[in-house]
Amino acid sequence: MKTRAVRTGHRMTPVADQAKVVAAQRFEDARYWAAPRLHSAAHGFEDQVAPKVSSMLSAAARKIDPTPSRSRRWPTLALLTGLAVGAIGYVFYRRNAQQWTEHMKDSASDASRWASEKADRTTESANRMAANASNRAEETYRKMS
Repeated sequence: MKTRAVRTGHRMTPVADQAKVVAAQRFEDARYWAAPRLHSAAHGFEDQVAPKVSSMLSAAARKIDPTPSRSRRWPTLALLTGLAVGAIGYVFYRRNAQQWTEHMKDSASDASRWASEKADRTTESANRMAANASNRAEETYRKMS
């Protein structure tokens, strides 16, 4: 009976290995799918949101300027505004990338957990079958003796 259980365990090993390979392939497919979309989102942010934030910051600077005069400060203000917009864009980009990374980690851990649970259920099933076979063999032995 023990050898039967061992053989059953050996037969289940390829199933667990195959589940691991499938999970890895799905994870890689998700990365191939998401990478161009993240790249596109980053460019969309640079092209659409950043100019609006820049003009909003410039308007706010003009409103709070105590001495609105024609001076040579505007290049410095434009530079600082550009730096502020760039910093904001960088923060948004990194946050989105981090959220995506965390989501992918969760997806991978879910797949890993699923494969582990499947392997555990298979092991439990094999153990039950082995126990049932052992009990039947013992009953048959008792009947014969």
